[in-house]
Amino acid sequence: MTGIQERVLALSAGFEQEIIALRRHLHRYPELSTLESATSGFIQERLSEWGIPFKSGYSGTGVVGLVTGRNPGKRCIALRADMDALPIQEETGLEFSSCKPGVMHACGHDVHMACLLGAARILKAMEDAWEGTVKLIFQPSEEDFRAGAPVMIRQGVLRDPVPDRMFALHVLPELDCGKIGWKAGPYMASTDELYLRVLGKGGHAATPERNVDAVVIAAYVVTALQQIVSRQAPPYVPTVLSFGRISGQGRTNIIPGEVEMEGTLRTFDEQWRAEAHERIARCAEHVALSMGGRCELRIEHGYPFLSNNEAAARRVEETAVELLGADHVEQLPLRMTAEDFAYYAREIPACMFRLGVRPPGLEQPSNLHTGKLMIDERAIRTGMQMLAMLGIGG
Repeated sequence: MTGIQERVLALSAGFEQEIIALRRHLHRYPELSTLESATSGFIQERLSEWGIPFKSGYSGTGVVGLVTGRNPGKRCIALRADMDALPIQEETGLEFSSCKPGVMHACGHDVHMACLLGAARILKAMEDAWEGTVKLIFQPSEEDFRAGAPVMIRQGVLRDPVPDRMFALHVLPELDCGKIGWKAGPYMASTDELYLRVLGKGGHAATPERNVDAVVIAAYVVTALQQIVSRQAPPYVPTVLSFGRISGQGRTNIIPGEVEMEGTLRTFDEQWRAEAHERIARCAEHVALSMGGRCELRIEHGYPFLSNNEAAARRVEETAVELLGADHVEQLPLRMTAEDFAYYAREIPACMFRLGVRPPGLEQPSNLHTGKLMIDERAIRTGMQMLAMLGIGG
């Protein structure tokens, strides 16, 4: 182990409790996408306290700090953490549970921010020992694709200086605490939101012959659309089409005149993605027409699929092995979840890796985006070590 690695390990141990306390504050005071003003202010206060210059206002609440070592122009590594929470009621019972009803850091963004703040603390404390510049990107609105990464990119977050590489971590509840997961190449899916409105003719449930039953049409539409995945998608392109909301404002004796449905399409090929949009529209429209109704479709185009740069991903693997040992590093499979980090990866060599947060002995951890998500806070030390070392040697 090199002297720099030993110093990073020592500093991370020394700062651990301070950074855990910051994480608990962030967890207790979550803010939804585009509303992260207090979170942004908290981050700015910490950076100011540590003597790290920054700019704010990116995509509304984003903050970008710069830590410089010796010879700042030698290279620039960008490190990113997302800031927003989710509209979920917390059910963990933690002492520092969310104080905001219906809002929770249920995707681990509080941990991401804490790890990046910890890495910033380490990098600043040893700025005499490394060369280059590290750009600290605290990004809002990862959960809402109408802001976040693409807006920050348009506003110049990847300029002045231009990063040579970029890294981000994301918690993974099913990966043991103290482990790092990585994957080169395609890793996370694109995502689109589907909004369908099935129109029929409502009326009394006892006289269905006088109605055009939008509920039955909606059921046939959902069933028919599944064939786009099972029979029309290229078998070598992973594709998911799921519906999470079907709403018809009828009752036991009332057939509603319309039914609304919401779903998501995820895949790993942009050409097939565009073709699938056309097939979904055509299928839904024709099924509804064949049953005497209509179907209107609106597609909200979300994130592209994330492909991790090969060299950047290998650097993550090498760094993790050097710090933690090969038995604490795992290669990961594809995931159908999505991330707006994909926008950065289309601009510069980038890699998102996974931070294991599962406590020892817990076989069935609660998943991301649930009110019972629990993380082993000892993972924060691992995360700050990884980000600091990637900033120094990425």
